[in-house]
Amino acid sequence: MPVLYLIIIGAAAGFLATRIMDMRTNVLMTVAIGIGGALIGGLILRFVGALFGAAAGFVGALLGAILLIWVWKIISERR
Repeated sequence: MPVLYLIIIGAAAGFLATRIMDMRTNVLMTVAIGIGGALIGGLILRFVGALFGAAAGFVGALLGAILLIWVWKIISERR
């Protein structure tokens, strides 16, 4: 169940993050961005300890996905 939860939250966060950052990707990449963002954001929120619960997980996933897209754009512009 935790893996399914991660995929669902990752897909939602990835979708919102790609729209906020104006990045068009396919479904698989959107989910991967969301899951990566969830991992990054989860670590950030655990470190800060500011928010708790499922809403915090979603917020963390969204912030992490936005951060991941930002880094991705910086790296891809250098090539």
